[in-house]
Amino acid sequence: MSYSALSSSTYGKDNVKFLKVKKDPQNPKKQEVIEATVCCLLEGDFDVSYTEADNSPIVPTDTVKNTVLVLAKTTEVWPIERFAAKVATHFIEKYSHVSGVSVSVTQDRWVKYEVNGKLHDHSFIHEGPEKRITNLHYTRQGDYKLSSSIKDLTVLKSTGSMFYGFNKCDFTTLAPTTDRILSTDVDATWAFDSKKIGSIYEVEKLAKQGAFDKIYALARKITLDKFALENSPSVQATMYNMATDILKSAPLVQDVTYSLPNKHYFLMDLKWKGLENDNELFYPSPHPNGLIKCTVVRDAKAKL
Repeated sequence: MSYSALSSSTYGKDNVKFLKVKKDPQNPKKQEVIEATVCCLLEGDFDVSYTEADNSPIVPTDTVKNTVLVLAKTTEVWPIERFAAKVATHFIEKYSHVSGVSVSVTQDRWVKYEVNGKLHDHSFIHEGPEKRITNLHYTRQGDYKLSSSIKDLTVLKSTGSMFYGFNKCDFTTLAPTTDRILSTDVDATWAFDSKKIGSIYEVEKLAKQGAFDKIYALARKITLDKFALENSPSVQATMYNMATDILKSAPLVQDVTYSLPNKHYFLMDLKWKGLENDNELFYPSPHPNGLIKCTVVRDAKAKL
């Protein structure tokens, strides 16, 4: 009698890291850099390696790592959506028993800084911990899901945020306010509409046209602008408005997901010292924190 059966499996290599330098053909000292961390996982006819200890179908994880690094050297890695597509299609095309590939690419934020009034040609500041991320799942049938993200972009505004009119019960101690600090670590993801993009090989064409970089820059700007300019009635309302603006501005995006921790700053009571505290001195509370999430999709009736 068999007591178990393999339901699903995937394997590969995680934390494959590289930094690549791109040199301007007209001026080799003028350069761009990308630092990335890649996770590549394979699906397919690998069951016997789990159930019968037969390793013959396994593409070693070391081979997966080497493949990612060789492709990073020999192909274009800007933007990371294009590189994810290149890695995924490589494994499907090379190994007939691979049925699906999941690729995640996380890009560190390196930006040039000014020296003598202009951006230096090859010097950068690491604006961590903010990351740009793309995730792709691609199958042999040609189906794919592609999404990109901003993660760990920490923002704070010292006023322009409210929270009142909420449900109250015998467990409620929170006082309503029309003026508070609002701070969060932005985790925003936008999923692309594969029907509008076309086949996965169209990703290369859109990348050359700058479509993915434009949408990333747009999503980042909308997030920062809406955070700063909206007199926020709640994190819920503001994140919904952010997502709606992204959908309005990016036709290739089919839905937007935000996950925003509400990082609390509590007003300190200094009345014991005879001091009034007019929203000037706060205690940064490390935990617990609120966590608000939402996914916003296109309204089929709306012309977005």
